[in-house]
Amino acid sequence: MLGQYLPIVVLLALTFLFAALSFVVSRLLAPRRPNDRKAAPYECGIIPGRETPERFPVRFFLVAMIFIVFDIEIIFFYPWAIAHRGLGLFGLGAVLLFSAALFESFIYLIGNGALEWGPLKRLQATETVSTSRTSTSTIHRPGIRQVGLEGRGGEAA
Repeated sequence: MLGQYLPIVVLLALTFLFAALSFVVSRLLAPRRPNDRKAAPYECGIIPGRETPERFPVRFFLVAMIFIVFDIEIIFFYPWAIAHRGLGLFGLGAVLLFSAALFESFIYLIGNGALEWGPLKRLQATETVSTSRTSTSTIHRPGIRQVGLEGRGGEAA
């Protein structure tokens, strides 16, 4: 009875041994030349000089949700496309139901502003944009503040 589980136990032991051996060899052979640049977090080539002034907007997470929804769509549609003839009417119904749920979630995300970026979209929704406005006249308007100019030579309002 236990003889049939022996290959699984051996495979698990070999897996654990390989993982442990990989860590040990990596520790022994890896070059060690630490410095401040290697210890700093890497973010798209920008060296962080300070903490971010504001939290990420909700729209960032809504776009991430759209990405996940379309990933799940591809994961579901690929096997269906391969075996759609064998699935018959049941497979077609399942795909139509899934497509309806996917479309509904997409409409929900778009309705919540997932693809509306920047302050211009919000500004157009509240007032019309004047052609006489410039960047210097906008800086001194009450209620508008600039973010991210600290330490860059620009004046922060």
